[in-house]
Amino acid sequence: MRGLNRSRMLHANPSHIHNDSFHKKSQEQTEDTHSRVVLAPSILYLSLFLSASIAFGIGWTSRIALVVSNFEEKMDLEPASSPKSPLVVKKSALSVSTFNESFEVLFGAYIDETPHSDQEDAEIEANEPTPALPVPQVISGKTVPLTRYTWEEFPAPGSAEGNTVHIDRSTSGNVATQPKHDNTKPMISFVTANSSSNDVAEETAFEDEEVHLPSGQHLLIDIRHVSPSFLNSQHALATAMITLINESELTLLSYHCHSLVPVGVSCAGVLLESHIAFHTWPTEGVITLDLFTCGAKPLIPIVGSIERLFAVPPTLEERLAYGGKLNGNPLETSMVWSHKLRGFREEFSEGYDSMDNPLDYGLGHEVLNRLTFDLKDEVVSTATKFQHVDIFDVMEVPFRSYAFYQKSIARADDEITDSYEYCHPELFKPDRVLYLGGVLQSSFLGDAPYHEALVHPVMIAHHNPRRVAIIGGGEGATLREVLKHNTVEEVVMIDIDEELISLAKEHLKEWNDCSDLIDSNVQSCFDHPKASIYFCDAMKWFIDRFNDKSNDEMKFDVIIMDALDPNDAVDIVDELYT
Repeated sequence: MRGLNRSRMLHANPSHIHNDSFHKKSQEQTEDTHSRVVLAPSILYLSLFLSASIAFGIGWTSRIALVVSNFEEKMDLEPASSPKSPLVVKKSALSVSTFNESFEVLFGAYIDETPHSDQEDAEIEANEPTPALPVPQVISGKTVPLTRYTWEEFPAPGSAEGNTVHIDRSTSGNVATQPKHDNTKPMISFVTANSSSNDVAEETAFEDEEVHLPSGQHLLIDIRHVSPSFLNSQHALATAMITLINESELTLLSYHCHSLVPVGVSCAGVLLESHIAFHTWPTEGVITLDLFTCGAKPLIPIVGSIERLFAVPPTLEERLAYGGKLNGNPLETSMVWSHKLRGFREEFSEGYDSMDNPLDYGLGHEVLNRLTFDLKDEVVSTATKFQHVDIFDVMEVPFRSYAFYQKSIARADDEITDSYEYCHPELFKPDRVLYLGGVLQSSFLGDAPYHEALVHPVMIAHHNPRRVAIIGGGEGATLREVLKHNTVEEVVMIDIDEELISLAKEHLKEWNDCSDLIDSNVQSCFDHPKASIYFCDAMKWFIDRFNDKSNDEMKFDVIIMDALDPNDAVDIVDELYT
């Protein structure tokens, strides 16, 4: 029954089967009529590249057209006198840059279009017109190699003005080679490397060698109580920087300065030898500066130039703005500095020994490297025939107070002349230190304890010391202590270095002061009638006079050795103890 019904149903709907087959055929025909497109990856990448190139080209073409069409209208061009002369470009208060080629003006200059607040706009307008910054020049006799300059400047709301200036190669030979050092500041002439102080040829040869070594010298300078107007002037600061570089016989390739908001200036200069940079805080009267150079040419001789050029004292109006006085004293500029040797010498210089370099040994580590001294002034630095002599005035807490020292040297019209410090300035003086060959020999604060302990025990131990010999003692302090004994009839002092004694008479007067001795009518102990000074080798002097053992009349009751220690790394020590 079910099979019959099924059969009837099939025969009752023949169109059903027909329709199904028709739809299948139609679907197959439709699928046959569709088309398919396949793209290779290289075609897709090429399309993207061409699109980007076209967009980039349109953008740069528009920029060039805009800059060229408005070049004369928007920018103040100072025409170059020659193809090698610098080109200065300015826009509004923002002096963009100084380039050697006008192409770099069109494509390398960045012009700050950052919108400013009314206060910032007022500050910028207050600075107009901006004076042209000085241009570095080639020092006579120097050859400056060609360099490639790459730069990028970023907009910053804290910068009110920016300037970039490049060296003018067309002025070679116009700058004097002799540095104009401050005559009031003695100049330091250190032996900077593995050479003897009296061998100029050897020293020069070493400098030529070290210029290629991965090493250099770094000066760090902090100055306070400086004129705020000077510290806020790009032009004045840039002029001081270029003057310093010329006096130092270095080469400034370019420099970049920013005037900051609300006040302050930051500058960085690229040297052929390395770099110079500084930042100022005008409201605080402070500038910090660092100078790094490669090679062996000493940097310390220019410390006096830095102080003269950058430690500009405040005007009377600026002093009043500061409050007029500091700790009861008129404001005086003060500078702290540090000199450091950088890089690697022993590893790359055959035969180099840090013990032979005063900058890398006692003097360098104990005085020059340290930035903790409130005062560090070089008194004299010179090479005698036998050794290098360095004398410094230093002041450091807790041994001395810089504020008390300022009071002790106050001027007579400063209304503080009744202070204890002013009445007793000798108690607040800086410590004066003597270095021979980079090795500490004596100091003002340690003079009395050292020399009294050296002399008096042996003098007291002898029942009647009449004839005394001193070997060394170039400062004169040992001679001073010996002359305090009234039994002494003659003191013979033998020192090989006559120039050292001349320096001691001039710069170490406290060491050889005999004016307070009983029945003394001389200022210097070297001029005392009981003193006989010989400038020769002490060993040779004794051999010549005591070769005959029967010479009893010339025998000494006491002999005091006041010379370098046997382990001091100084050439003269070998001659003294052998």
